Amino acid sequence: MAGASTGFGQRLGWYCAERDEERESPLPAGKRLAFAAQGERRCLGVRRAGRWLVCPYAAVLDGESAKDQCARCAQLDRSRSVAADTMADDPRPYAVYLAYFGPGLLKVGITAAERGPARLVEQGAVAYAWLGRGPLMAARRAEALLGSALAVPDRFAKAAKRAARGALPDVPERCAELAQLHAKAMELGGWPETLEPVEFAFTDHTELFGLDRVPAGAAVLGGLTVGAEVVGEVLAGVGSDVYLRLAGGDEGAVGPVGSVGAVGSVGSVGAVGAVGSVGGVGGAEGRRSGAGQAAGQGAGAGGPGPVVVMDARLLSGWVLGAATGRVTTVPVLPVRTAVPGASERGGEQEGLF
Repeated sequence: MAGASTGFGQRLGWYCAERDEERESPLPAGKRLAFAAQGERRCLGVRRAGRWLVCPYAAVLDGESAKDQCARCAQLDRSRSVAADTMADDPRPYAVYLAYFGPGLLKVGITAAERGPARLVEQGAVAYAWLGRGPLMAARRAEALLGSALAVPDRFAKAAKRAARGALPDVPERCAELAQLHAKAMELGGWPETLEPVEFAFTDHTELFGLDRVPAGAAVLGGLTVGAEVVGEVLAGVGSDVYLRLAGGDEGAVGPVGSVGAVGSVGSVGAVGAVGSVGGVGGAEGRRSGAGQAAGQGAGAGGPGPVVVMDARLLSGWVLGAATGRVTTVPVLPVRTAVPGASERGGEQEGLF
C-alpha cells in the first residue's frame, strides 16, 4: 500500500448528454483558462456502471453550492453508498489511512483498497500513511477506534485545509507527526482482528500538487452565474482546489487556444486522477457585500491580477464557453479563516470510497 501517488494530474471532466460522451482536459501549471458560464447550472444525475444517467428532473442547481446533484438524485446515490453506511455488505477489501493536511490537522479515513491513493489525492492530503487493510466493517471499527481513543477526526473544514497549505512545515516535520500518530494507533487495544496492520510508510504530495506555488492567504473565487467569466493562469491544483493567477485587464484577450471549449455540461470536476468531488465552500456572503467587484475591476488595473483559489466543483453542471472579456467577473471573496483542527461535523463524508 506504500509508494508515491504517480499517474495523477488535475483535470476537468466533460460530459455531453446528447451524445453520451465524456472527455477530460488536463489542468497543468501554466495553462491559461478563459471561459464563461452559459445557460443554467443543471444536476448531473447519477453515475452508474461507469456512465452518467441524466437527471430526469432537469433540476437547476445553486451556483454557490459544491453539490453537483439535486436532492433526489443525491438521495438515490446514497441509497447504496459506503459513505452513507448503506452498503455494509460490500465484499471488497478496504484500507485505513492517516491523512496530513497541516500541523495538528491529521484525520483518519477508509477507502476501497483497489483505489490505491486516489482518495488521498482527491481530498488534497498533503501527506499520508496507511494503517491497515481488511473487510469494510473492520476498517470502520478501526476508524471509530481512533476517533474515540485518540480523538482523531474523520474530516476537516476546507477553510482549515486551505489556511494550512500556505504555511506548511518542512517535510521531515510532517513525516514525524504522521509517524507519531501511526505508532499510537498501532498500540491501541481493541484493534479489529481481521484488519491487517501496515507498517509506517510516508508519502508526500508537495511535488504532485505544486504546493511550493501555493501562496498564503489566497482569496477565494465565488460561484458562477450565467455570463460570468474566469480568465487566468493555473498555478497549482490541490484536490478540487485550483489556484489561479487572474489576468490583468491590460494583457489582451486570451485566444481560443487558452479557452475552455464549449463541449457540454461539465461532469465531476476538479478531482485529481479520478472522477469525483470533495469538500464544500459557500459564497453568498461575498456577493452580498459587493466583493465581486474585486475580480473584474481590481484585476484590470494593470499587470497580473491576484492569486485566487477556485473550488472546481462549482463548475459542475455548467456549460462552459469561451470568454469574451479580458478579466474575471466572478466574485472574489475575502479569505475565510478557520480554527486549526476544526472539523466538518454535521456535513456529509466527502466523495466516494
